[in-house]
Amino acid sequence: MEMEREIRDFLMSRRARISPEEAGLPHIDDRRRVPGLRRGEVAVLAGVSVEYYTRLERGRLGGASPSVLDAIARVLQLDEDERAHLFDLARSVGPREPRATRSHSRKETALTDSVQQVIDSMSVPAIVQNGRLDLLAANAVGRALYSELYSSAPTLPPNFARFAFLDERAGSFYPDLDASRELLVSVLRSSAGRDPLDAGLTALIDELSARSRDFSTRWAKHNVRRHSRGRKVIDHPEVGRLDLEYNDFALPGDPDLSITTYTATPGSDSADGLCLLAARTGVTLP
Repeated sequence: MEMEREIRDFLMSRRARISPEEAGLPHIDDRRRVPGLRRGEVAVLAGVSVEYYTRLERGRLGGASPSVLDAIARVLQLDEDERAHLFDLARSVGPREPRATRSHSRKETALTDSVQQVIDSMSVPAIVQNGRLDLLAANAVGRALYSELYSSAPTLPPNFARFAFLDERAGSFYPDLDASRELLVSVLRSSAGRDPLDAGLTALIDELSARSRDFSTRWAKHNVRRHSRGRKVIDHPEVGRLDLEYNDFALPGDPDLSITTYTATPGSDSADGLCLLAARTGVTLP
């Protein structure tokens, strides 16, 4: 990615959504040429000069102190994930040791047998994924849960974003396909900010942008989200609708890899569906 443009577009999109009134400025009945806050208004509220903020918004975030970044995050009313993304973007253009571009294969081979043993020992559906949303591994119930993704991928690993945007079965698998797509794009955007040198991620984004206008439109919004916990609803072809809670745990040895587990409310129809899915794989859930 071109990081200066990435920073510019992110900051411009965030200040465009904040009105002067929302920022605590007095109402002035004038015709504004741009939506939201002006650069000068952001600068005043953040306690920096207009020239300095303009330089930051043009992509030169590398020298900004944490206090300045915090001030900008406060003025633009960034949530926790957006604030983390802002700091990631600043690190990406700051001074650092050169490193080799990470390849697709490097991330896939980082998965060890011990990680597979860990998820196999779990009594709930569990998968391993990376920042590109590749489904790298799963226990038996996790593989059954995402059987549609596995069957959709001509070559492994399957990818959640590629399935959601390019596979016609996604509309049946995800009851709220719009929300699912929005989340996936936001997670990819966050991953791109953390590691702009990931060649595999860049290739995936280029592929989805070329093949899906919907993806391109959503990508241009610059929304970000960390994949940590939340609610997942799917219509499984074998056991019906499953309303699940997921939790994401980063692996200490490689923060780009994470284990995601899925649970259902005890006694619910979704819990019964998970038990039925597990029984078909020879596993008994508690």
